[in-house]
Amino acid sequence: MGIAAVLVLVVIAFSLLSPNFRTLENAQVLLLNGAVIAFLALGQTFVLLTGGIDLSTGSNVALTGMIAALSMQAGLPWWAAVLIAIATGLFVGSINGALIYYLKLPPFIVTFATFGVAASIPLILTGGGSVNVADPFFAIIGRGSIYGIPMPVILVAVAAIIFGFLLRFTATGVHIYAVGGNAETSRLAGVNSGLIILLVYALSGLCAAMGGLIVTSRLMVGYPSAGSGNELFYSIAAAVVGGVSLFGGIGSISGALLGAVLIATVSNGMNVVGVQSYWQPLVIGLIILGGVIIDTHRRQLSFAALLGRFRRSPGQDSTPGSGTTATALAAPSTGSTVPADATAGPTPSTH
Repeated sequence: MGIAAVLVLVVIAFSLLSPNFRTLENAQVLLLNGAVIAFLALGQTFVLLTGGIDLSTGSNVALTGMIAALSMQAGLPWWAAVLIAIATGLFVGSINGALIYYLKLPPFIVTFATFGVAASIPLILTGGGSVNVADPFFAIIGRGSIYGIPMPVILVAVAAIIFGFLLRFTATGVHIYAVGGNAETSRLAGVNSGLIILLVYALSGLCAAMGGLIVTSRLMVGYPSAGSGNELFYSIAAAVVGGVSLFGGIGSISGALLGAVLIATVSNGMNVVGVQSYWQPLVIGLIILGGVIIDTHRRQLSFAALLGRFRRSPGQDSTPGSGTTATALAAPSTGSTVPADATAGPTPSTH
């Protein structure tokens, strides 16, 4: 509910700042641009839930888009090019997962290395040039619509429903949260951690491939530098502000989706209002920083306790008989058999 309220406030603010923000044309642009961010955020959510991170998503967008364009240029039908691009995304993600789990390498290092490899391959294959797509059916992915709803938005909605069901109602979803919550405990409980790690990184690669297909289809041109902008930045920001913990084990698909809409709205709103482009990473960076601060402290304090710290004067903090600490220390004297510290455990997580 918190992120939804922030989204409403942001929409109201930009609507008041510029009438162009309220137009139907701008809403379509927002949704189309937000679809790529949403796909990357969905994939990033799975990885973050296990306590990892995927830095290769941006370059995976360029790689899969160029693979699709080159496949069609070689004479393959559009559907075969789409399948090859998706298989490429899955392959890159699986390589990430295999290196992280079986070689015990840090996710940051592995995916950063894959980022470089995946970014270079399209440049090597094309010499840095773009590849035009001539098959008109391929445009359906990025330019098509059903009852006026853009096809990328429909694809995101379908993916969100499937991924949400996977996380909430299947044993695999429980295992993903378990691996992120406590990897050793989940292993002792019989969870196949290796398979889960491979799965989440493969899903991240799949989502990056969908982003690459949407970008290439919208432009009908494969660009080797596609996805090298703020896409990675935005995907992490969307997941974090949507409540997905960077420490793993906490988060939801619906939260990440709302976070993606918020980030897309902020980016679109700044463009409409006329904010210079180099301000946008600063704003998104501050949003990420705020999300990380909240994520870090929510493991130690409830929101009410955090507000209490700000409201409490320094003198009250130093007074032994005041505040929550004093109450906890005084609890044993009332005759209770429950230790006072037992009531001060971590706040239960909600997904």
